[in-house]
Amino acid sequence: MVLSSGSSRGQPRGVLALQTVFSIAVDAIAYGMVLFVISIGLSVTMGLMKVVNLAHGAFAMIGGYIASYVTQQMGLHFGVAVIAAVAGTVLIAIPLERILYRRIYGAPELTQVLMTIGITFAIIGIANFVMGPTLKTIALPPELQGPVDIGFRTIAAHKLFAVAVGVVVAGGLWFLIERTRFGVKLRASVDDAAMAGALGIRTKWIYAISFALAIGLAALGGVVGAQLLPVEPYYALRYMVTFLVVVSVGGAGSILGALISCLLLGAVETTGRYLMPEFGEFFFYLAVIAVVCIFPNGLLGRAR
Repeated sequence: MVLSSGSSRGQPRGVLALQTVFSIAVDAIAYGMVLFVISIGLSVTMGLMKVVNLAHGAFAMIGGYIASYVTQQMGLHFGVAVIAAVAGTVLIAIPLERILYRRIYGAPELTQVLMTIGITFAIIGIANFVMGPTLKTIALPPELQGPVDIGFRTIAAHKLFAVAVGVVVAGGLWFLIERTRFGVKLRASVDDAAMAGALGIRTKWIYAISFALAIGLAALGGVVGAQLLPVEPYYALRYMVTFLVVVSVGGAGSILGALISCLLLGAVETTGRYLMPEFGEFFFYLAVIAVVCIFPNGLLGRAR
């Protein structure tokens, strides 16, 4: 912690407290943005496609595995690994959407949960068989490895990169859904699929593209956030509840709600881990309970 660092000797207590607050804020924003990049795809499938896809974290894990293989075994650049991870994960997801997920569009939520949990365990088993049951690392380029001096402290460059990616994803996704013809067709297909089909909208293609977009974002988040959420054999199960919680707290389908939720819960967990490390997750879920009690549909969610 900053309060115990050797460089803080002789400084006024108020200055040290301010430095600690800024340090917590920087780490919280970075962590929250990583959660956002990974979970926003789940918000799309839950809020816009009405599919509770608990296998979302499994696709983030696949993206991390592909990026690790590209950088470690093939020795290629991190940028190539990101593209390969997103494209490869989407290619894997497309036949799954066509064969399995289309069967549960509009199905009861319990059916969706059981189906996607089964897909999660299947992906975990296949990934461990192919890649091995060990933690995987993704080689970062030199420009993302070192610290960056932001005045009152230094911060890892990869955290700033995660924040930048989160901002770009939030803006791009909002524009796509709210300001493009595709977004209009997607919202029309969700509100009334039969009427949208009668008007000539190819709802199956709209759902397939939306699903591919959500999975691509999961893979991107799995790569960008690998330094904070390490890619390991049971990644999909370890973070399944976390991704589901942040989407539910923000309000499924709301991009701004998901962003606020990730930043809020990221701040709560980061602060807890700074001040009381053994109770970090306790404060996280306590905040979740408080928000859900006050906002049953999420911070910016719409009542069904």
